[in-house]
Amino acid sequence: MSTTDLTGTTFPEGFLWGGALAANQYEGAYDVDGKGLSIQDVMPKGIVAPPTEEPTPDNLKLEGIDFYHRYAEDIALFAEMGFKVFRFSIGWSRIFPKGDETEPNEAGLAFYDRVIDECEKHGIEPLVTLSHYETPLHLAKTYDGWVDRRLIGFYENFARTCFERYGKRVKYWLTFNEINSVLHAPLMSGGIWTPLQQLSKQDLYQAIHHELVASASVTRIAHEINPDLKVGCMVIAMPIYPLTPNPADVLKVMQADHDNLAFSDVHVRGTYPGYFLRKLRELGVELDITDEDRNTLKNTVDFVSFSYYVSICETSDPTKQTKGEGNIIGGVPNPHLEASEWGWQIDPVGLRIILNQFWDRWQKPLFIVENGLGAKDELVEVDGVKTVIDDYRIQYLNDHLVQVREAIADGVELWGYTWWGPIDVVSASTAQLSKRYGFIYVDRNDDGTGTLERHKKKSFDFYQQVIATNGASLR
Repeated sequence: MSTTDLTGTTFPEGFLWGGALAANQYEGAYDVDGKGLSIQDVMPKGIVAPPTEEPTPDNLKLEGIDFYHRYAEDIALFAEMGFKVFRFSIGWSRIFPKGDETEPNEAGLAFYDRVIDECEKHGIEPLVTLSHYETPLHLAKTYDGWVDRRLIGFYENFARTCFERYGKRVKYWLTFNEINSVLHAPLMSGGIWTPLQQLSKQDLYQAIHHELVASASVTRIAHEINPDLKVGCMVIAMPIYPLTPNPADVLKVMQADHDNLAFSDVHVRGTYPGYFLRKLRELGVELDITDEDRNTLKNTVDFVSFSYYVSICETSDPTKQTKGEGNIIGGVPNPHLEASEWGWQIDPVGLRIILNQFWDRWQKPLFIVENGLGAKDELVEVDGVKTVIDDYRIQYLNDHLVQVREAIADGVELWGYTWWGPIDVVSASTAQLSKRYGFIYVDRNDDGTGTLERHKKKSFDFYQQVIATNGASLR
C-alpha cells in the first residue's frame, strides 16, 4: 500500500476503514455452546474492583449486546457504513474452555466461521485479535496467568488452531491487545490472578517475557502456515509531553516513553533494548530467559498496530505528580487540553505525533486499530426515527482523522483505521454501557434493562460519508 504522490486531501487507495470490538465486551452468551469462563466473566466492575470467584448478575459483559445471536444484523450495519475491515477478537475460552486442553471446542470454532462468512458476504476484511483481555479463567486461577511459562504452549495451541481454521480467510492478525497495559492492569491484560499490590516485580516482568516470547512464537507459526498472513503487535500509544522545559522533566518523559516503547521495540527488533535491561537490573529482576527464547524473539512482526485515546504529561516535581482521571497508565494532566466526561484528555494533534514517532522509530507499516470517544448519549426521536445527535463524536472523529491525513502527508505508511467501537458495548475499564462509543446506539442500560434494539446515530452517516469519499469529506 503506497503513500507516495499524496495531495494531502485524501487517504491512500485501498485504505482500510472500519471499526474494532472485543469478544468480552459485545458477544455475550458467556455460557453458550461449550464456552468456558474467562477472567472478564468474573470482573463485573471492570478494573475498578477485585474479581469475584464466579459470574455475578450485575456483570453486563455476560450478555454484552448479544452479538453472539445478532452478528448478522450488526455486520450488515457495518457494511452499510462502508466498512472495508472489521477488527474483532476470538474468545480464547470459546475455543478452549479451560485454556489448557489439547482439543478445541468445535461449536466455538463454528461461531467464528459464521462471523467470517458474514464479513465475506459484505466484502469486509477481518482483522482478528487472538487475545483481547479475555484469558481463560482456569489459566488465571490455576497457573497465575502469564507468570507461568506453560502458558506459552497453551497459547501456541490456541493460535495454531485459529490459523489452521481461518488462515485462508483472515489475512490480518494481532497477537495481544494493548500488551504494554500489563504493567498497570496485570489481571485484565495478563490473566495474573495475584493482586497487583502483592505481585512482585520479578513475577510481573517474567510474565511480560513469557507474553513476548509467545507473541513471537505465534508470529512464526502464522508465517509457517501461510506466508501471506500479516501479523502485528498491538500497544497503547500515548504521546508524553514534559510539563515544563526543565531537562529533568524531559528526562522523565524519556523514561516513561521507554516503558511503553519497550514492548514494540522487542516485537519489531527481535531483542530487548538496552534501556529495558538497565531497568531490570535496577529493579533486581533476573529473567529466566533461554537461548531458545532469544531465537524465538527474532520472529518479528509485519506491522505495528495501536490504540490512541489520550496524551499525558510527566514531571520530575513530586508536588505535581497527580494522576489524570480515567487513565489507567497514569500521567499528569495537560493544562492545555480539555477532557471527556470520563477524564480522558482529547488531543487530536497527539495522534499525528505518535504516528510520526512510530514510523520514524521502526519503519514498519502502522495500523490505528482503536480510537474513539466515550460519552453519555441521549436517544431522541427525529421525524419518527430514534437517533442520537452526537455532534461531539463527529467533531472528535473529524479532528483526529484530519491529523491522520497530515501524518500520511508527512510520509507515514498507514494501512488502516478502525474506530472503537462502532456499536455501543460494555466498557472495559468501567464495565458501564452508559460510556458509549458507537455510531450505533444499543438500547441497554447500566442496570441491565433495555431491549437491545439498534439505532443509528448522527455519526453513522458522517462516518459513512468519510469512508465513501476516502476521507475527502473531512472538514
